Amino acid sequence: MSNRIDTLFEKKKEGILSVYFTAGYPNLEDTIPILQSLQNAGCDMVEIGMPFSDPLADGPVIQHSSTVALSNGMSIKKLLLQLKDFRKQIHLPVLLMGYMNPVVQYGIDKFCSDASAVGVDGLIIPDMPLDIYQDQYAALFKKYNLHQALLITPRTGEARIHEIEKSSGGFIYAVSSSSTTGSVSADKKKQQDYFERLKSLRLKKPVMIGFGIGNREQFQFACRYAQGGIIGTAFIKHIEQYPNLENSIPQFIQSIRHDHTVNG
Repeated sequence: MSNRIDTLFEKKKEGILSVYFTAGYPNLEDTIPILQSLQNAGCDMVEIGMPFSDPLADGPVIQHSSTVALSNGMSIKKLLLQLKDFRKQIHLPVLLMGYMNPVVQYGIDKFCSDASAVGVDGLIIPDMPLDIYQDQYAALFKKYNLHQALLITPRTGEARIHEIEKSSGGFIYAVSSSSTTGSVSADKKKQQDYFERLKSLRLKKPVMIGFGIGNREQFQFACRYAQGGIIGTAFIKHIEQYPNLENSIPQFIQSIRHDHTVNG
């Protein structure tokens, strides 16, 4: 069974732009309008964040968006209801990103079944340990044709990177620095050494670099070493500052793709 994430990486080998946004932010019913605007603007892939009250891997911007989304009434159940018919208009690969706790509370089997039924292509659950995923959930995710994109960091050793590559679905998510989302590495040389080390491994799975990518220069830097980059915090800041989504989202994507200034 084909998966839209695989199809994307088969067709496009470089310069892939993935955008993360938090479901239910800034407004509860913004999920489909944001997806539609990102698709129209030329985004390649989307990660929808499932808000959680204790998002340990996220910086203050995404933490705040999660808090607002939860207060707006967003939940996994609500998000899946919003996505019920989204494949009638959205063809982009879509992943859901979130934490173990709410997924376990929802029921992992039911979560995978419901996510697959609406047309979700993959999952990113940063706090799911690799051995737990391999032993308990890999077969379940495969059953529902859901890729689990696994994370590596600058501290991940070569042997474990290869082990993660074997289990990761669709692509490997390379965290750009040992920090939370939205943090820009102060040591560019160290970051470059990390990216060059990754590239030298000649991994067979595509690599997407995320965390700390917020402008065209940082996106292009990531694309020198990987198939593309993932932008989250900068996008959330942008839609907070310029809430007219239909106009502001294309401007943001253009500012990443081309050397245009975002002016809302």
